[in-house]
Amino acid sequence: MSTGIIGLGAFIVVITILLILFFVSRYKRCPSNKILVVYGKTGGQASAKCYAGGATFVWPVIQDYQYLDLTPLSIDVNLQDALSKQNIRVSVPAQFTVGISSKPVMMLAAAERLLNLDRQSINSLSHDIIMGQMRLVIANMDIEELNTDRDKFVDSVYTNVGDELNKIGLELINVNVTDIQDESGYIKALGQEAAAKAINDAKVKVANEVRTGSIGEAIASQEQRIKVSEANSMAEIGEAKADAEAQEGKNTAQITIANSNAKRDIEMAEAERKATAAQKVASAKALQEAYSAEEEAELARAKKEMARMKAEEIVQAEIAKEKAVIAAQAEAEKKRELAKGEADAILEKLLAQAKGTEQLLLKQAEGFKELVNAANGDPNSAIGYLMIDKLAELTEIQTSAIKDLDIDKVVVYDNGSGKGVTNFVQGLYGMFPQLNDYLKQNGMSLPTSLVKAEEEGKDESTDSE
Repeated sequence: MSTGIIGLGAFIVVITILLILFFVSRYKRCPSNKILVVYGKTGGQASAKCYAGGATFVWPVIQDYQYLDLTPLSIDVNLQDALSKQNIRVSVPAQFTVGISSKPVMMLAAAERLLNLDRQSINSLSHDIIMGQMRLVIANMDIEELNTDRDKFVDSVYTNVGDELNKIGLELINVNVTDIQDESGYIKALGQEAAAKAINDAKVKVANEVRTGSIGEAIASQEQRIKVSEANSMAEIGEAKADAEAQEGKNTAQITIANSNAKRDIEMAEAERKATAAQKVASAKALQEAYSAEEEAELARAKKEMARMKAEEIVQAEIAKEKAVIAAQAEAEKKRELAKGEADAILEKLLAQAKGTEQLLLKQAEGFKELVNAANGDPNSAIGYLMIDKLAELTEIQTSAIKDLDIDKVVVYDNGSGKGVTNFVQGLYGMFPQLNDYLKQNGMSLPTSLVKAEEEGKDESTDSE
């Protein structure tokens, strides 16, 4: 029994030790030159967790891990026949140094795109990206910029190539452009031009230095001659100075006497000048005061005259204005009176015409009333009498319409019965009913006797047939 317990305890201890060793083996430490990528069930939105240094526990079954090497890659890029901005083909051999970045975002990009690639595959992928971006950079630059402004070229390469490499988790560490060549020899010609210019500049500098040396030598010789001349002059001056000192004593005495005489003359002239000036100043001041008084008087007179003229002009303007207003009012009143007279005359004329028309209408009404009374109170008969009275005038109007026509003859046709004239007269009588209908439409009518006579004549003609 005790032996079994001891064996079970030993088994448990062994299992515990094995479990501890297993879990210890799953605790992974990351070297400083690598990135530890833990993938599987990471507990976040990212596809993996990346650790640059440090350590972490990798759970068995649900997680696994791999390492990414941070050692830089050296990539030789021998770019040939790339078109520049001027459509000149150039060759740009260069060497790039790239490596997997240790920045969190770029580590995750490298884990997603480079985890199972070896270093040779990463080198090839980087080489293709660099070649494409180099061609793009060269296409946007002139040959002069590529040859002279290398800093701009390298900066453009860092910007374009670096951005593209960052997308797969790589970082551009260094760029070394070894040489730039073109198939047309344009860069070589530029170099020859620069060399010739440098040689010419050197020649100019040598000539300037030679000229400067010659000028310095001439200046030194001139200074020597000047100093010798100055020494000779000093000797001559010393001799002349002794003679001058003797003469100076004599001249000093004479000058003192002359100064005394001159001072006296000056003082006398000054006194006389002051007296004359005082007299002139007094005279000028008196004249000035007189002129000032006269000027003030003239100004006062001018102001007075101006005020008088302004007053007269204002008064005349006011008088002219009043005259214009009165004339305008009189003219307006005259026109108003004329218009009123014309309006009164027109009104009186219209009233007279209206009164005359009224009297005429009253007389016509009285006459028509008497005519109706004469027709035994039948207005239709009265209208017929009026129509008969106007028939002559109507006939005259109709006749005047055709009086200027040249009528050779009048032919009356009948139906062969030999009653042409009779038929014509009957036709005239047959017009009365139509005329009577027309007049009725306008509120009038023919006398009933004419209409009835026409109808009786028609009946008689029918009976005779």
